[in-house]
Amino acid sequence: MSRPPRPRPSFPKRAVVTGGMPYSNKALHFGHIGGVFVHADVLTRFLKDRIGPDNVLFVSGTDCYGSPIVEKHRLMVENDGYEGSIEDLVRHYHDLQKATLAAYRVEPSLFAASALGRAGELHNDVSAWIFNTLKSHGHLKLLATEQFYDTERECFLNGRQVRGRCPIQGCQAERAYADECGLGHQYLSRDLLNPESTLTGRRPELRKVANWTLDLPSFRAELERWLEQAAATPGSRKYTLATLREFFGEPDLHVVQRHSEQLEAVRPSLPTHTEVESRGASTSLRFGSLDDRQQACELLAEAGIQFRNGKTLVPFRLSTSESWGVPVPDAELSFWVWPESLWAPISFTAAALEARGEDPASWRDWWCSPDASVYQIIGEDNVFFYGPAEMALFMGTQGETFTADSPDGQLQFPELVVNRHLLFLGRKASSSSALKPPMAGELLDHYTPEQLRAHFISLGLAERNGSFRPKPFDPNASGGDPVLKEGKVLTGLLNRLARSCFYSCQEHTDGRIPTLPISAKVRASAERSLLDYERLMAHKRFPQAFGVAEKFVRQANKTWSAHAKAAHADASLWPAALADCFHLLRVAVSLMHPIAPHGCEKVREQLGLDERMWSWDHIFEPLSFFMDDPETHRPKELAPREDFFDQHPSQFRR
Repeated sequence: MSRPPRPRPSFPKRAVVTGGMPYSNKALHFGHIGGVFVHADVLTRFLKDRIGPDNVLFVSGTDCYGSPIVEKHRLMVENDGYEGSIEDLVRHYHDLQKATLAAYRVEPSLFAASALGRAGELHNDVSAWIFNTLKSHGHLKLLATEQFYDTERECFLNGRQVRGRCPIQGCQAERAYADECGLGHQYLSRDLLNPESTLTGRRPELRKVANWTLDLPSFRAELERWLEQAAATPGSRKYTLATLREFFGEPDLHVVQRHSEQLEAVRPSLPTHTEVESRGASTSLRFGSLDDRQQACELLAEAGIQFRNGKTLVPFRLSTSESWGVPVPDAELSFWVWPESLWAPISFTAAALEARGEDPASWRDWWCSPDASVYQIIGEDNVFFYGPAEMALFMGTQGETFTADSPDGQLQFPELVVNRHLLFLGRKASSSSALKPPMAGELLDHYTPEQLRAHFISLGLAERNGSFRPKPFDPNASGGDPVLKEGKVLTGLLNRLARSCFYSCQEHTDGRIPTLPISAKVRASAERSLLDYERLMAHKRFPQAFGVAEKFVRQANKTWSAHAKAAHADASLWPAALADCFHLLRVAVSLMHPIAPHGCEKVREQLGLDERMWSWDHIFEPLSFFMDDPETHRPKELAPREDFFDQHPSQFRR
């Protein structure tokens, strides 16, 4: 069967999919699964079907370092009598996270841990290469930066041991950390409002420490070019582009209006600046440089004037004095967790390739070749890190002069696939709220993995926040369970189509799938849906792709009903009816395969066919194409009342 002439999207020869890195201080919650990992797994499975399973790697892992882990370990030792090491704690949560992913049928090529095993060793090597390359190209500076110090405990505080209010204009985060808030805003430690030590509850003081920083502002022109190219990429998400543009503001300060009189008194001593239009209830001042703005911050703070910083590119810190971390070459420092987690997927790619018998150095074929693409599935809170920070790091490895059009041999720029917040009962999930959101494992006591996968993929997180409202966890729930809506397409309609085909084949065609030509109407409908689905998946429009699959399954059931009615009236029509409907079933499970892999694989196994059936190299072919001998091939006999897509046992009691 020839391929249709309709234009089709292009795909890389090789692809890497990453799924973020959860911290090793807790098990996975529903947001990790529904907001990131299911999307990454669905994209991976589609790409494996589309360009071949050996040409796709899905890598992720546990983020073993950083102040959240150090703080978790300290609290467990002090409050709970925990006797294990930090590494013991990391390994415990890594194993829990890995088991949860497997329970959801999320199957990375490697789910590693940045501090453990061979992946940890390779991560140290890649980290050293990144650092030494950036340093040799002149992009790093060893700067004296300020770090909070608790005078009562007589120790420096890590980022999570300081709480305050975010100083960024318009941010509502009241529990910000030393130099970043929960929404991903970056700022200088001295700009944090009302800082407090979590160890003693006292206000810490700032002391100078030397840390390596990446001169992020020097990359501004090329980062703006990268952003322009991202905007021109088909399927770019509007919200992502808008969020990224916010980081390219000027060095502004926003002074609250009630301090206008004090501001006028201080103005003559401020560095040269201009007043610019402000959208909020504040006076906005624009300075010529970050240094000038910082001088102004100090003067305003001394005068007791309340202000907020505007978003702009600031130097990106690479190191920390925290001992638990990847060591910085030739320094008594460790890498700050955020930068090393950005290049961790490179380390994990090397480890995954080595695990399958290849040279770990061949990671460059996946990250540095124009024939390959990297897709990073992340949440909106992390846009700054995976956007300007990561892209500048990658640019910096290219040399003293760099270009956004990376040639072969240099790190290519990943495509960011950013999801909005996955809310719980209409509100942002918080473990400190009165109604605690469920952990990912708890959901599997009420739903099957594929019911949840279908629901999460359909929530439309590309452009808006999605609200997760599982009825068993909603005290105000009434009526049906919204989580089951998409799953019913599988457990109801697709089950019905599959069972009808197999049982009718066993009853009317001696257990053989007829090899008659597919009717033109059915063939055209299948090709149209396949091409629509392919285009949407190429653009990472997952809910719309599921919508195409759902519509096709519904129409296939209608076609089955019409064909079966006619064949019951005239038995000679059964071969043609089954030829059409088995083709519809084959296309339906091909569309659903990335989303509901377990049930779709059961259909393939029932058909008695190998995994070539999923290959998009032959996606328009009939089932007979995959049979060694279509005249003698028989599917396995389907037992009575057999399901391919299961409901959870608890749902039979509702």
